[in-house]
Amino acid sequence: MKLFSISILFLFSIFTSTQVKNTSDDYTWSKEELKMANTAGNSSYLTGEEKDLVIYMNLARMDGEKFFNTYFQDFVEAHNKKAMKYSNYDELKITTSNKYYRSLAQQIRAVKDLPMLWPDEALSIVAKQHARDMNRNNFSGHNSSDGRSVKDRISEIYPKRSNGENLAFGFSSGLDNICMLLLDKGVPDLGHRKMILNDSYGLNYIGVSIQPHKKYGYCAVIDFVALPR
Repeated sequence: MKLFSISILFLFSIFTSTQVKNTSDDYTWSKEELKMANTAGNSSYLTGEEKDLVIYMNLARMDGEKFFNTYFQDFVEAHNKKAMKYSNYDELKITTSNKYYRSLAQQIRAVKDLPMLWPDEALSIVAKQHARDMNRNNFSGHNSSDGRSVKDRISEIYPKRSNGENLAFGFSSGLDNICMLLLDKGVPDLGHRKMILNDSYGLNYIGVSIQPHKKYGYCAVIDFVALPR
């Protein structure tokens, strides 16, 4: 089985890699929860922002409602402030009445105690190679410039395994990328959200990379694979 979808996301990043913190009077994250979610903490091959991709996905999987009411709300507030400088602000802003916001609020409430995602160095190299390929050849898409598909790339190192890929463009921070992929604004099948919150495909290891992109400023690649623990 393979699952993949693509998101073209615009704007610039807002957060830095060290801003994993408690953010709400009503909901707080314990040190134990943050430690459990930080499965990439010792992954020296990842940058701080790439580690943030992992921890924020895991926090959303650990307690979806709490994530929505803390980090996601912080993201929405900062995103909307940043978007005010653009002429298409009304298109870019995230409102509570937006159908994608409402559907995320409803769906993520049921997400609780999903297995943590674990970083994989070999898969992160695959993700980085694809991100650099998109930058070098100035394109966006799941197929490589040489025609290889997601399945082709991942199967070179992990054959006959379920796999998938999320792509996002325009953001350098881990939090921004994960929140926009969860929101999945303009993506009718909600493929990115389903991938991050998957609980039935066995996709438990991830390779991540955030790289520059000629057209969009940044691109993030998150590759998923199902491996035995």
